Amino acid sequence: MWANTKKLTIAGVVAAGYFALTVLLAPISFGALQFRVSEVLCILPYFFPESVTGLFVGCLLSNLLGGLGIIDVIFGSLATLLAAVMTMKIKTKWLACLPPVIVNGLVIGAVLAYTLNPGDFWRFYLIYGLQVAAGQLGVLYLLGLPLMYALPRMKFFRGLCDKGNLS
Repeated sequence: MWANTKKLTIAGVVAAGYFALTVLLAPISFGALQFRVSEVLCILPYFFPESVTGLFVGCLLSNLLGGLGIIDVIFGSLATLLAAVMTMKIKTKWLACLPPVIVNGLVIGAVLAYTLNPGDFWRFYLIYGLQVAAGQLGVLYLLGLPLMYALPRMKFFRGLCDKGNLS
């Protein structure tokens, strides 16, 4: 019973945190040039598989509120889900930060190009994809990677984590 409650709580807290960070920092969370600080939470599947669901739900709710319509809601949320699943499977911290950079650069770049510049998709796909990947790179490697090393040192975190990725 406790294990299921713990997993549901972790997923819910991650979803709420992702949504809150995205909305609070909305001016930089959306658009062609974005620095979505909430993506720092994409490191959590490395430690907690149940955070994958929370990231998906948090992204879905965020994109419903401030995204570029149904295409962004669907594909943006699925991109976060795919990146989170990939992160969960990687065993090296610095590599675990890479899936959100690559997946969001490819998927969100396409969503932005299709939504904002459908007449010149391929040119803008390259531009938007690189911009999104650069923002993700900043968030995941400047904020996320140091957080991956700091979290296991925190007492409350060690008590939550029963996965062998604390090193």
